[in-house]
Amino acid sequence: MKNLVLIFFLLTSLISAQTPKGHLKGKVLDADNLRPLIGVNIIVKDKNIGAASDEEGNYVIENLKVGTYTVVFSYLGYKTVTKTDVIIKSDRTVFLNAELKSSLVEMSDVVVEAGYFSEVESKPVSTINFSAEEIRRAPGSAGDVSRIVFGLPSLAKVNDSRNSLIVRGGSPIENSFYLDNIEIPNINHYQVQGSSDGPIGLINVDFIEDVNFYSGGFSPIYGDRLSSIMELSFRDGNTDKFESQLQMSLAGFGGSVEGPLGSSGSYMFSANRSYLDLIVDKVETGGALPKYGDFQGKVVLNLNDYNKLTFINVFAKDDIGNSREDGIEAEVDFFGFSDDLVNTFGVNWQHVWGEAGYSNTSISHMYNSFLRDYSETKSGLNVIRDETTRNHFKIRNVNFFKAGKNHSFEFGFEGAGLLNEFDVIWQNERDLYGNIPDPFHVDKSLNTFKGSAFALHNWNLTEKIAVEYGGRVDYFEYSDKTEFSPRANLSYKLNDDTKINLSAGIFHQFIPNYVLVQNSAFKNLKTPKSTHYVVGFTRKLNKSTKLTIEAYYKDYENFPIDPKQPDVFLFDQVMIDGLFLNHETLVDNGKAISRGVEVMIQKKLAKDFYGLISGSISKSRYKDFNGVWRDRIYDNEFNFNIEGGYIPNDNWEFKLRWIYAGGAPYTPFDIAKSKEAVEGIWDLNRINSERLSPYHSLNIRVDRRFYFQGSSLIVYLSVWNAYGRNNIAGYQWNEILNEQESIDQWSTLPVLGFEYEF
Repeated sequence: MKNLVLIFFLLTSLISAQTPKGHLKGKVLDADNLRPLIGVNIIVKDKNIGAASDEEGNYVIENLKVGTYTVVFSYLGYKTVTKTDVIIKSDRTVFLNAELKSSLVEMSDVVVEAGYFSEVESKPVSTINFSAEEIRRAPGSAGDVSRIVFGLPSLAKVNDSRNSLIVRGGSPIENSFYLDNIEIPNINHYQVQGSSDGPIGLINVDFIEDVNFYSGGFSPIYGDRLSSIMELSFRDGNTDKFESQLQMSLAGFGGSVEGPLGSSGSYMFSANRSYLDLIVDKVETGGALPKYGDFQGKVVLNLNDYNKLTFINVFAKDDIGNSREDGIEAEVDFFGFSDDLVNTFGVNWQHVWGEAGYSNTSISHMYNSFLRDYSETKSGLNVIRDETTRNHFKIRNVNFFKAGKNHSFEFGFEGAGLLNEFDVIWQNERDLYGNIPDPFHVDKSLNTFKGSAFALHNWNLTEKIAVEYGGRVDYFEYSDKTEFSPRANLSYKLNDDTKINLSAGIFHQFIPNYVLVQNSAFKNLKTPKSTHYVVGFTRKLNKSTKLTIEAYYKDYENFPIDPKQPDVFLFDQVMIDGLFLNHETLVDNGKAISRGVEVMIQKKLAKDFYGLISGSISKSRYKDFNGVWRDRIYDNEFNFNIEGGYIPNDNWEFKLRWIYAGGAPYTPFDIAKSKEAVEGIWDLNRINSERLSPYHSLNIRVDRRFYFQGSSLIVYLSVWNAYGRNNIAGYQWNEILNEQESIDQWSTLPVLGFEYEF
């Protein structure tokens, strides 16, 4: 640790910085119809510098000194948009686009202030936006877009080694991600089948333009998920000249290139590879060294003023494995290997109708190949062999239409063809109940279709009252089920700074194919359902600071339960075992509830300081097969987070994040039975009745920027769990030593990284 700190400050002192200049360009559009806005004022805040958009909505501000800026877009009759964290770099053109919403104020000569918060953050409930720079610099995130939201009060705190999104009492199964209108169900390396879970993200944060995270009450344009949606958008590549970048971080090392594509488009590609397998002795990790890489890119073709094509590809290849000898030496229970390949390719066609609205239509293909083969270390007997492939083809159409100043509509459809091949063998491994099930083999195809249609009406009744209501219909061919999910939001503006929000809606999610394929009778199970009720209060304390208070209640129904494991909530099993186990029989009478109150104060970067303080009190429970209500394994009950950063000048940045969470429930082992069986067996009288010690951790990060003629460099030092808190993620039974042991989370972890742009 001391050596890394010394290297960091030695590097920052040896490199001589200069102060060259860069350029700012972009396009300003009407958010309602994506048409160019002419004559928009673009001002660099606190500088006597600005420009106006031309007849195509374009603007340019040249020869800005390198550094961090705030840029303000203002136009008569429209809400002012303020963009923070605009980094001007050496001899590079930064592209900054803006979409302005028309104001309900009738006078066309009025400029309406909107402060520092994006339009998406004025949605009725449970929505927050992060810019690319907020994601990149977040301490303890390692450039992982999932980890940045860990500081939100709606997220449970489970395990440092995974970026599990546990949203308001949900599970990792209940989330999905959309990249430029293309669904990517999991954006991680080493994906857990049927879940959004994984240890580390694969999305290149340098490509991200912004992120919107919906933790509840989200629009009916999204479905087949019970808890949350994350919208990601990639920026366009540089349309002026070729540029490249090299970087190294905890996620690995790699590079990216971007540049113009003729006179009407751009491209952007990156590749990344892990390096732990190159520098770490495998004996220290039981031979299970991760080796992974990814490739992703975006190509944009502007066909004309009304049509734009966007091509997206995200690819990942993940390998990890160890031998029985290494497993014995490392005293781990299992040995074997995983070999995963995932790829999503899609094209989105954006068509502007004219003054009335626009549409986005995407066609995509997702391919997943999973090969996993693990055996018991003590006996050498095989436990599971899983060889699964998935080919999913999807079309998605979303339309936006504005009818006058007070009415707007969103509507569209989705269709997905699912081609799945399962070849899975579960051997007679004793479960945590002490049962030894018979070997179970699934060798089956599951080829089916999913379809949906949705519509949403946004109605501004007055300048103070807005109503948003709609619904979606989802059909699943395999189970021959059609589900209707109505949703509604009401927003009442007390004044320009204060608003009250109400939301209610029904959300359905079909049971994962990985479970359905195990028994043809499972197609008759009811579809899991969650009903959301949310009431919220927001107040802008000033232009850059906002207070949000929300209370929510989620009522879950129709969840599958295995009568042979009557106390377990099946959708939580992924976190207990790391995969779905085999099930011969399931019933659909599982219920759960989640309720809580969340408070958050968010301050955007107005000058030299930004931050977020949040806290929540919550309760998450489920009713098991026998009708007993139990705490879910994610039930922290209390969360508190404080994070922020200080930017004293254009060269240095200091930031930290401190998280505190109540201890999560767990089931202790029956020590006597476990020792006799030489395998972990739960104490069935104490299911989820014990709690871990409270979790708390401090992450800090220091960035140093260097600007040269024609290039720039960021060197950073990040320290996770800076004061070395011994947080425990749970307990497991060590079959080699035949004793219980704790699953320790990360100790102090220093990370030295860099990003070099040239």
